[in-house]
Amino acid sequence: MVKALQDMWAMTARISSAHRYARLLPALLLALAIAAPSAQTTITPEKNSYSVADDVKLGLEAAAEARKQLPMLNDNQVDELVEDVGAQLAAAISGELRHAGFRYTFDVVNQKEINAFALPGGPMFLNRGMIEAAGTEAEMAGVMAHEIAHVALRHGTAQATKGQKFQIGAVAGQILGAIVGGAAGSVISQGSQFGLGAYFLKYGREYERQADLMGAQIMARAGYDPREMANMFKTIQAEGGSSGPEWLSSHPDPGNRYNAIVQEASMLRVEGNANSGQFQSIKSRLAGMSPAYTAEQIAKGQAKTGGRTVGTSGRRVVNVEPPSSSYRTHQPSEFVRVSVPVNWDAVDASGGGVTYAPEGGFVQADNGGSAFTHGVQVGVAQGGGGDLQQDTQQLLQGFSRSNPDLRAAGTSRRETIGGRPGITTPLSNISGATGEREYITLSTTQLRDGSLLYVIGVAPQSEAKTYETTFRRVRQSLQIADR
Repeated sequence: MVKALQDMWAMTARISSAHRYARLLPALLLALAIAAPSAQTTITPEKNSYSVADDVKLGLEAAAEARKQLPMLNDNQVDELVEDVGAQLAAAISGELRHAGFRYTFDVVNQKEINAFALPGGPMFLNRGMIEAAGTEAEMAGVMAHEIAHVALRHGTAQATKGQKFQIGAVAGQILGAIVGGAAGSVISQGSQFGLGAYFLKYGREYERQADLMGAQIMARAGYDPREMANMFKTIQAEGGSSGPEWLSSHPDPGNRYNAIVQEASMLRVEGNANSGQFQSIKSRLAGMSPAYTAEQIAKGQAKTGGRTVGTSGRRVVNVEPPSSSYRTHQPSEFVRVSVPVNWDAVDASGGGVTYAPEGGFVQADNGGSAFTHGVQVGVAQGGGGDLQQDTQQLLQGFSRSNPDLRAAGTSRRETIGGRPGITTPLSNISGATGEREYITLSTTQLRDGSLLYVIGVAPQSEAKTYETTFRRVRQSLQIADR
């Protein structure tokens, strides 16, 4: 009897325990769901009557105008950091919001006011004042992620969908007028439909809320703490006086912005650590430069770049297909074979070299000559004393005489080229064809007679990461048979 009572008690205890755990299970599952990264806020793009191609066209036209009218900082080290951060953030956009044809580019404007803006299709402009106001790289990345979210969600054309229908090609000047403001802005936007700039640069509170939350998600996937975005917005909010928070005039607080971002951050897992460790040195570099231009100086045409008043340069937008992953072998000389992407052709054979470029990548330069904006050139140059490093330096000096803006963009490195010892040097230049900063690699190796075989790769700085892989593969494909 005692044993039977004991067995009954044990069974009752097990049943009671099971009921207790069963009551706890829903709460436990709820807690796990809240903590899981999948619990992030779902953001659905709104109805948009414009095509993705419309976004791309509008953004490219407006960006071209912006680069003509605004003073670009054009500092290689600052540009490189901003472009690296931007590329990491753009790569973290979720798959369903990656639009074919969108190209995220990042320019630094030498302007004092705390501001940033992104155009449909991907071009982004970040004021020097915004970088100087940020306390950390992640705070700067927070503003950039917010702008990228606006682009990925296509907020500009979605907002325009709610307004009066208009032709995309007619509004680039109106957008720039909204950016520059003042008398210059009025001149720029003359003849455009009044008020259209607001569609693409001044968002409502719901779009701001979406960009805040999606920007936080992008940051976490890219390896930045999303709470730094909240900190940056608090910094912007606290700015006052004559340098006031210009960014807030086009990006209004959707309500409880700081807390909403922090709450979203609590549901996200930061994947790795993207901080480069270079941000403070970049801020020190900016602090040592001449003061940035004010919006008033820009509006009055007093800002200068390259010795010319902003707005007088004839910059050109060049669009080409990305390099194909399939390669075709060419023979530029009887003793050299090289493989290049199948969508590149031999477009020029002069000056001791053969140039391979995609369609649209070989254009007329400002000086009346020709230049290639994308592609590679393979050629032979006269050597000196048979020392590869000295001969390469001599070749560089010759290039510099005809390219006064040519600068080193990193440390030269030794590598095998065509099965022989070689040197690759990263460089930066201002393109004579587009007026934009370009990324260049110069690779050299010696031939039997002491001359230099060289391979020059050229691409816009904003596309450097994509083309670096292609340039490396072209170098590795070289076959040399001079002995």
